[in-house]
Amino acid sequence: MSEVAQTNDDSQLLNQALEYHRAGELDAARRMYGQLLSRNPEQADALHFLGLLECQLRRHDVGVPLLERSLGKQSNATYCNNFGNVLLDLGRLDEAIDSYRRAIGLKADYAEAHNNLGNALRQARQFDAAFRACAEAIRLQPRYVEAFNNLGNALHEMGELDDAVASYCKAIELKPDYALAYSNLASILREQDKKDLAIECYRKALDLQPDLWSAHRNLCLLLREKREWEGMLEACRKVIAVDPRNASAYRELGVGYFFLGQREAAMLSFRHALDIDPTDDVTWHGLAIVLRDDDQLDEALDAVHKALSFGEKTGAKYLTLGDIMNARGATDEALDVILKALELGSEPVQSYNRLLFAMPGSPRYSPAQVYEHAVRFGKIAVAGVKPFEHVRSRNVERPLRVGFVSGDFGQHPVGIFLESILGHLDRTRIEPIAYVTFHKNDQITERLKPNFSAWYSIEQMPTEAAARKIYEDEIDILVDLSGHTAYTGLPIFAWKPAPLQVSWLGFFATTGCAFIDYFIGDPYTLPESEEQYFVEKPWRLPDSYLCFTPPEGAPDVGPLPARQNGFVTFGYFGKLGKVKDDVVRVWSELLHRVPDSKLFLKAIGLWADYSRHETIKRFAEHGISADRLVLEGESARAVYLEAYNRVDVILSPFPYPGGTTTAEALWMGAPVLCLKGDRFLSHICESLVHSAGLGDWVAESEEDYLGKAIGYGADLERLMALRAGMREQVRVSPMCDAPRFARNLVDAFHQMWSKHLAAL
Repeated sequence: MSEVAQTNDDSQLLNQALEYHRAGELDAARRMYGQLLSRNPEQADALHFLGLLECQLRRHDVGVPLLERSLGKQSNATYCNNFGNVLLDLGRLDEAIDSYRRAIGLKADYAEAHNNLGNALRQARQFDAAFRACAEAIRLQPRYVEAFNNLGNALHEMGELDDAVASYCKAIELKPDYALAYSNLASILREQDKKDLAIECYRKALDLQPDLWSAHRNLCLLLREKREWEGMLEACRKVIAVDPRNASAYRELGVGYFFLGQREAAMLSFRHALDIDPTDDVTWHGLAIVLRDDDQLDEALDAVHKALSFGEKTGAKYLTLGDIMNARGATDEALDVILKALELGSEPVQSYNRLLFAMPGSPRYSPAQVYEHAVRFGKIAVAGVKPFEHVRSRNVERPLRVGFVSGDFGQHPVGIFLESILGHLDRTRIEPIAYVTFHKNDQITERLKPNFSAWYSIEQMPTEAAARKIYEDEIDILVDLSGHTAYTGLPIFAWKPAPLQVSWLGFFATTGCAFIDYFIGDPYTLPESEEQYFVEKPWRLPDSYLCFTPPEGAPDVGPLPARQNGFVTFGYFGKLGKVKDDVVRVWSELLHRVPDSKLFLKAIGLWADYSRHETIKRFAEHGISADRLVLEGESARAVYLEAYNRVDVILSPFPYPGGTTTAEALWMGAPVLCLKGDRFLSHICESLVHSAGLGDWVAESEEDYLGKAIGYGADLERLMALRAGMREQVRVSPMCDAPRFARNLVDAFHQMWSKHLAAL
């Protein structure tokens, strides 16, 4: 064959190989490139396009050397541009940028190379240079759609959001089915807080390109931000329909199910994601949170340790570890972990909530140390906040508009202690308005709602927007019912939406916030000797700061168990985390001093083998055998209340006593013994038993605590008489006198308001 004929034949073979290559018939294309190279091993085009094909198949170890050989034979602009694309795909940014610049050096008007250079420079965070490269591509080719999209990306990175929007819109104008431009436009709209428009654009992108995973992911995240869980689940399911092995979609599905309260579905989704990608730390972390919420604490602990081992050791993961340890009763260890989370930059509000909720109940931390940490939070809370100004003169003669902020308007101590008094508030003197930071809808919620003149959900509002809502409602006194608990509203209070702000009921130590004017307690919880541990001014209600709502349908008080059993049963119903080592020591000593007596512990988690084993082990270390302990986990409310009929004397732990459980025990005829403490939290039981007329059940020291428990346990006649009249005694006491408490509370609000006006 002549040289000319050979050349023509090679040219036809190359063109046919390229046609197969473009059509995706890669095996056929590879064979033809091979034939060309068998004839001429240095044929540059065959080397180059075979190299591209191998890289396309992710065989870069084969493809890259072929590309380099082709460039050695024939350095042209197209080769340099294509090689730049391969290098960019491999993450070799500097080399990719050099290759694109070589292409432009060989062909200055090469618009595609300018565009690709701009994309690479943006990834290298050289945003100004990226902008110039994309702009040059558009100058050379004014209808270059991809260049407008890349220009928008560069402008986005430069913070020029409006110009970026214009660039993406131009790309869409030139190519109405350009899914990626719609997705990029949505991301800008999301940043501009135009969330509904952003959702529309993401959905348009996915209609055009259902497998555009970045749009699916961002749509899921946006719907997650808006707490539109059903929409988020639908978006995740669409991803899975396109890509059944997409672990991230299953993970987000788990998040959605969790926030809808469907724990089993959430766990299944997280586990499915881990079947696909068993080393994904974010999924392990999500699973740990769900397991913790489901009280599967052993499995939760294992999951969070895997999250820490597979990925970065973040503050958020340590917070979850702290939650799990706290739920297992290891409060002091949990506090160490939370402090570690703060060091790692965890979200400060949630971190301090956990820290300041647990610290007051730990004997390791003095009230002064708790105060110190609380003040740190208070300073963080006001950073970047501009409080509202209150210049209106308000008539004290009209009913005070009092806003109550809480996420616990339901089956929770806050709801239980609020319920009876709300109906007795004098509506000629006070207009109560509820601001809900977390939606609940149980029977107590339904009973609470009618007692407010208005009921507003601020759960999904940004903090400043929620504060503005309260400010525009012209609230006179704003009452924090959460403090440093799960659904805190304290960041809202930092904006000072009301001229007078008060903390009451939901928390048991200083908030640390100078923007809270008063902390409501009573003579027992807020003695003058402890005022220095509060940033807020103390306000003491005359009896107790709590008013108990007797539980509906509570069982009748039964006979004294000791008469039937032949031995005394001491008991504690509540959180295991309150049973500190000193408490175990004192209770063990009590069991030793009262032969044949038993200790009945009923707590969430005690059905779990780990918790039971650890509890038995802790008492065994003090010589108490397992047969002296009765251990039960959580139960239905009626069963829980009936269990008090199996206890002769309830023992309150220290320094973290029972609150709601104290009131419930007294209502069920079981007297409660408590130890006087050194902080608001440790005085709560003291306040309740005094209010119920049982002041002699407050011990001054550990030895006094033991002496009283032994003495009361030995005097069965006295216990029987006390038990028989206990419910009626409690019913008529200040502890349950809702009309009296409501008058005291309304008087307090008016007196605070008068002081406020006088100060003005």
